[in-house]
Amino acid sequence: MDWKPDWGLRARMGLTMFLLFALYIVFAAGIMLYTGGGMFVFLLIFGGFTVAQYYFSDTLTLKSMGAKTVSAEEYPDLHRTIERLSQQADLPKPKVAVVDERVPNAFATGRNQKNAAVAVTTGLLRTLDQDELEGVLAHELAHVKNRDMMVMTFASLLGTIAFMFVRWGAFFGGGRGRGGNRGGGGILVAILISLVVWIISYILMRALSRYREYAADRGAAAITGKPSALASALVSISSGVEKIPDKDLRDEAEMNAFFIIPLKSGVVGRLFSTHPPTEKRIEQLRTLEREMEGF
Repeated sequence: MDWKPDWGLRARMGLTMFLLFALYIVFAAGIMLYTGGGMFVFLLIFGGFTVAQYYFSDTLTLKSMGAKTVSAEEYPDLHRTIERLSQQADLPKPKVAVVDERVPNAFATGRNQKNAAVAVTTGLLRTLDQDELEGVLAHELAHVKNRDMMVMTFASLLGTIAFMFVRWGAFFGGGRGRGGNRGGGGILVAILISLVVWIISYILMRALSRYREYAADRGAAAITGKPSALASALVSISSGVEKIPDKDLRDEAEMNAFFIIPLKSGVVGRLFSTHPPTEKRIEQLRTLEREMEGF
């Protein structure tokens, strides 16, 4: 495998983490200032929650998606394929999970390369041929190889805390602010700060998420040596998704950031999508194919 470090992705992950850290400092200072320190318990509770989210991110994600970890006896071909691709990518074999869902999709989760899981839906296994399936699985393994799942987990922590404060902050606003003002305007300002922080963290995560999908596509091409296989899989998945009832798609859409192809469509869906347009991803893969054939 001709794996080349994606310095563009690394730079973006580093910049995102730096900006989120700076945002966290501003957020914490604003909360403490406008609530008179009364939010310490709140931050402690949700700080503990986010630490738990980090360490158990793979388990939580799999459960939220209804994914079941499967053995080699249950899905021997799937296990063999993932094991071979993991060896090609120089990665420990991740946990293998299957979601009993007709929507064709796949995702990877976990905090690092040694604690990762790759899941596929039964709809994906029915939709793709072997080469296409390998392309999709290699894409998910590229996320593990790039360690971008860990960064996205960290990036989501601040957004989680800020969103929780926006939603429940008024119930924790018993502290005394400057000048002896209790609750009142101070807590409203704190909630406004939280809302701004949540929006900014959301934008930063979406910007990173789109680039990391391009990087994972390039990684999949490096692992399999067949960019066209993933391009074909993206076409097959898109066609398969179009046949699924809208209700089923809405039920799964909130997990878009994890999927290989997002389930939302339309102008608003594209604007806030966690993924770049499928057409552009296919174009990049076909360019990679021509470059490989040239060598």
